[in-house]
Amino acid sequence: MPVVDVVNLDGQVVGQMELAESVFAAEVNEALLWEAVRHYMAGRRAGTHKTKRRWEVSGSGKKLWRQKGTGRARMGSIRSPLWRHGGTSHGPVPRDYSYRLPKKMQLGALRSALSAKLRDGELKVVKAFSVSEPKTKVVASVISKVTGAAKTVLLVENDENRNLELGSRNIPGVTLAKSFDVTTYDLLRHKNVLLSEAAAKRLSEGLA
Repeated sequence: MPVVDVVNLDGQVVGQMELAESVFAAEVNEALLWEAVRHYMAGRRAGTHKTKRRWEVSGSGKKLWRQKGTGRARMGSIRSPLWRHGGTSHGPVPRDYSYRLPKKMQLGALRSALSAKLRDGELKVVKAFSVSEPKTKVVASVISKVTGAAKTVLLVENDENRNLELGSRNIPGVTLAKSFDVTTYDLLRHKNVLLSEAAAKRLSEGLA
C-alpha cells in the first residue's frame, strides 16, 4: 500500500497518508489512457461544421440553355457543384462525435492516470486548501511553495471552496476540479496534481 507525505500550504511535511494500492499503485495501461482521452476529446467536439448542398445555395433553378444545338455541354442549374458559388457535394454536416465508453474502462483509465502521476512523483497530497482570502496572489504563492516552478497544476478539492475557486481561476495553467468530477484528460494534461487529503481519501475509496 503506497504511503505519501501530507504537506501544508507552505510545502512542509505535516504527516503521512496511506492510499489504496488498487487505485494509486495499479498497472499503468497506456492503451486505456489513450482511449479515455480520445473519448473525452470526442465529446468536446462542437460538430457544427456545415456546407450548403445544391438545393440550399441561392440561385435560379431555371435551365441555363437548351439541351441541344448550342455546342456546349448540357447544364441544368446554376446551383450545380460544378459551378462557382454552387453547392458542395458530400460536404460536412452537423453531427455528434461523442460515443459511449464503458464505465469500467473509464474507471480503469482514472486508476492508471493516478498511478502514473504518483509513480513519476508528480502527485502531492495537501492537508487542506484553507486559503485565507480569494486572491490570485495568495493562491499563486501557495502553488509555488508546494510545486515549485510547475507550469500546469491540477487542484483537486473534495468540497466547495469559494476562496480557492476565485483565487485560482485567473492563473494560467491552473485548473480546479472536484474529486467526483476529475477526468483522465485533466490528470494527464497537467504536469503536477495537488490533492486535498479529503479528495485523496474519497478517490481511494471510490475507485478501489
